[in-house]
Parts: sequence; structure tokens; C-alpha cells
Amino acid sequence: MAGQRLGRSFGWLWSAYAASTVGTALGFGAFPLIAIAVLEAGPAEVSALSAVGLAAGALLALPVGPWVETRRKKPIMIGADVLRCLALLTIPLAHILDLLSYAQLLLVAVLSAAANIAFASASGAYLKQIVRPADLLTANSRFETTTWTATAVGPTVGGAVISLLGPVVTVLANAAGFLLSALGIGAIREREVAPVTRGTRWRAADLVQGWRFIHADPHLRPLLRNTVVVNALIMATEPLLAVLLLGELGWAAWQYGIAFGLPCVGGFVGARLARRLRVRFGHRRVLLVAGVLRAVPPIALVLVVPGTAGVIMVIAVQLVLITCMGVFVPLFATERLQRVPDDRISRVLVSWNITSKAGIAALTALWGVLGALVGPRIAIGLAGLLLLATPLLLIERGRRTPEAIEPRTPVPATAS
Repeated sequence: MAGQRLGRSFGWLWSAYAASTVGTALGFGAFPLIAIAVLEAGPAEVSALSAVGLAAGALLALPVGPWVETRRKKPIMIGADVLRCLALLTIPLAHILDLLSYAQLLLVAVLSAAANIAFASASGAYLKQIVRPADLLTANSRFETTTWTATAVGPTVGGAVISLLGPVVTVLANAAGFLLSALGIGAIREREVAPVTRGTRWRAADLVQGWRFIHADPHLRPLLRNTVVVNALIMATEPLLAVLLLGELGWAAWQYGIAFGLPCVGGFVGARLARRLRVRFGHRRVLLVAGVLRAVPPIALVLVVPGTAGVIMVIAVQLVLITCMGVFVPLFATERLQRVPDDRISRVLVSWNITSKAGIAALTALWGVLGALVGPRIAIGLAGLLLLATPLLLIERGRRTPEAIEPRTPVPATAS
């Protein structure tokens, strides 16, 4: 995989992705930390910060799918990066002026969530233009490898910076990452394929076409159920873990960064192994086994303790979880791109992302209330128990019908 060339255009896209990912990794946990340390927010407010931002962002992004499909993807990606950069820059500016508020954090979270969905919908369609179908797994594995490499280093470095300079500083790094991403995408010189046009009007029915396509596909339907629930349960506990570890157990910011940064080496390893495992054992088998195994480790977080022993325990749990995710995600992302025709990919990705964000928002809000009632530790344990049942959602029900999957449109040939 390392020696496989995917072309100059993919190289710039990969570089842009790396820049934004590194910036996001450096800013890991910045919003909860700012809410806790600067605004003195409690568990419910910290959870609401994530939940409301995701939910409102998903609502704003609802018409994005049909809109993206009729426009060139590169300008949309650049615009989303610039919007995220500018929104984040308002936080350190307001902090310097002593004007930072919880409402501003919520607004930035909303704008960022909507821009994330727009970028993801456009980038998925754009990737299919510049990479051959046979190379999609390699491309997705490289993205996943980059994600976990950046996440392995970013939170550790970000935690150290936060300890020295405060959480607001890492927001600047996050903003810089998006700016560099926009510049990298702008450097792509390959002419973009003309977008599919459906007329100047779009109907209300266009908003749900992505979900209708997913529901009709017997492979995508269980993948949507499983990934949405698993991601929502994992992300719902993130604010509670911050409250538990940084608040109740008294962890330092650098310990928090190390505990969630070092295990990301497992994601790098998993992503590198995904293609080899698929060749040896088959796509579906590896996808299902990795999907099942990633649901097991989080239950152990209910036993976390203060001090070094607790840090080591969290590292071990996260290492197993992230290694399984490193294998699962490239295979899942590749199957999703391959099963969706080019003229549907943007709205399918928007529908998928909106469902995912809405699920995360709903469970994050619910778990924030639950954490306030029963305490963060018990709420985290309940999420872990529910995760153990999520492999059942991967079971495919129903049979494929001729109407379920429309013929795939050919992917334009590109240099590679």
C-alpha cells in the first residue's frame, strides 16, 4: 500500500486532509476544557455544548446534499474550510477581549458541525473523481492512517500546550489546520468533472433521497444503524469522561492528552492492516469481525481509577478499541463509496452524516442529563453495556430487490 501511487491530485487532497486533521488533533477536547476551566460549566452544560452544536449543525446541513450534487466540489470544500477557520478564530479573540461566553461556544459548534457535513459530502464525491475504484481502499486507508497518527501525537502535544498556555491556544492550531487545508485543496490543478444537473428547482422530496437509497440497500442499511449507534454511544461519553477524569479524579491536562493520544498508534496499525486482512480473509468477514470487536472495550472504562494506574488502564482500553476501528473504518468507507452511484453520493453522505450527528447529539444530551443524575461513572458504564449489544445491528435483514440498488454510473478515469 505504501508504494502505490494515486496521483498528484490525491497527494494534495491527502496533504489538505493531514493539515486539518493535525489541527483538530491539537485542539482535542478544547471546547469541553474551555467550558470547564474558563466558563465553569458542569456535566450537563458540557454535554449540551456537544449535543446542541451537532443537532443544530445537522439541521442547517439538511439541504446540503441536493445542493452539493449540482455544484463543483472543490469550491465547496475550500469554503467549508474557510468558514471553520474563521468561526474558530472568534474564540481566542473573544477570550482576549474578555467577552467569551457559553453562547458563543455553542454558535461556533453549530457552524463547525454544518461545515463538517458540507465538507464530508463534497469530499467523498470528489475522491471518487480523482481515484480509481480499485484504489479507494488504499486512499481510505491512508486517510485513516493519517487520522490516527495525528490523533496519537496531537492530544499529547495539545495537552502539554494547554497545561502551559491554557485551552484557548489550541483553538488557534485547529483554525490554522483548516486554513492550510483550504490552501492544499486550492493547489489541485486537475480539472473537475462537471457536476450532475437536475434542473434549477429542487423539491422537498430531494431532501430524503439519500435515506431512501440507504434503506433500499441491504448492506448499507445495517451499516448505517451500527455506525450511528456505536459512534453516538462512544461520543456521548466523551464529555462525561472529561468531567470524570479532569474533575472528579483530578487528572492533569497532559495525562488526559496522553491517555487518549498514545492509543491512536493502534489506529495507524489497524488502517495499515486493513487491505492485507481483506485480501487474506475477505472484505465482509474482516468488516464484521472488526465491527463486533470494537464494541467490547469501552465497558472497562467504568473501572478507571486516579493516578498512573488509571492512565495505563485508559491507554490499554483505547488501544484495543482504536485498533479495531482502524481496520473497520477504511473497509466501511470504501464499501459505502463503491455501493453508491456517482450522482447520489453527495446526498447519501449528507444523509449519513446528518443521521450520525443527530444520533450523537441526542445521546450526548441524554447522557449529560444521565450523568448529572447518577454521576459520570455510572453513565459511562451504561453506555458500555449498550455497546455490547450493537453487533446485532450489523445483521442484514431482507433480500436485495431489483429496485434496491440502481446501476452504478462509471467513475471518470483520472491519472494515478
